[in-house]
Amino acid sequence: MRSAGLIAAHEEMFRCPICQSGMKLADGQSLQCSRRHSFDLSRRGYLNFLSHPAKAKYDKQLFESRKRICSSGFFELLHEGISERIAQEGSFGSELIKIADAGCGEGSHLARIREKLIRKMSAPVLGVGADISKEGILLAAREHPQAIWCVADIARSPFADRQFPLLLNMLSPSNYAEFRRILADDGMLIKVIPGSGYLQELRSALYGQTGRQGDASADTEARFREHFALVDRESVRCIVTLDRPATLHLVRMTPLSWQADEERLQKVMEMNAMEVTVHLIVLYGKKQS
Repeated sequence: MRSAGLIAAHEEMFRCPICQSGMKLADGQSLQCSRRHSFDLSRRGYLNFLSHPAKAKYDKQLFESRKRICSSGFFELLHEGISERIAQEGSFGSELIKIADAGCGEGSHLARIREKLIRKMSAPVLGVGADISKEGILLAAREHPQAIWCVADIARSPFADRQFPLLLNMLSPSNYAEFRRILADDGMLIKVIPGSGYLQELRSALYGQTGRQGDASADTEARFREHFALVDRESVRCIVTLDRPATLHLVRMTPLSWQADEERLQKVMEMNAMEVTVHLIVLYGKKQS
């Protein structure tokens, strides 16, 4: 009922991903457009905009582990920095602030940043998360019912034009054309990418080298600059000590472990504690004039 009420109050935020027409909540059970395309609101409180289940790489265990890692404070410095940067923007006033997370997974990043924004600013904050993984959105809706959650393809997002003054894209693929469309004209895109030192200890333990993370990050940043005007860039870096249960969750949440040698993987999972570098780059962008 809470989800239906939130969606009903913000119907104008949505558009049909099939025909691009406006949508209305029907009987508190589904969003329908003027051409009768209908998308159900599940009993768990999320909207499903996919006509067919997506073949997602991430499973329930990965999202559960990422939730545990986020809850442990692993990304605390990142969340604090982003919320503080948004609060300093000073252009929101006391009206409702809508913040969307494209590729939100299980919703931990969006939920934590929203909580911090509510404490830092006088305005109410509406969080909206979208991800192609039903498993991730199911967990998000269960853990954070105060936001709107959508199973959706960000390449064909179910949102109307220029809806969000703030758009997050956290360690997730981008679709810059859609980002430009749904971002308000004076809005800000916040993209988080791994820095050169991100999880370097885990990478070394699993593969015997730190890899080419720096090169990949530079390429991602260059693509960002092609589509958005970079107005700020921040580097977040710290060392986090993980106990054995947290180390297990880290291994389960990262794709780094997918191709690892089984013997190396087992050695990491048997470690009593592990120091890990959290190194992330935060890109703040505006629409190019």
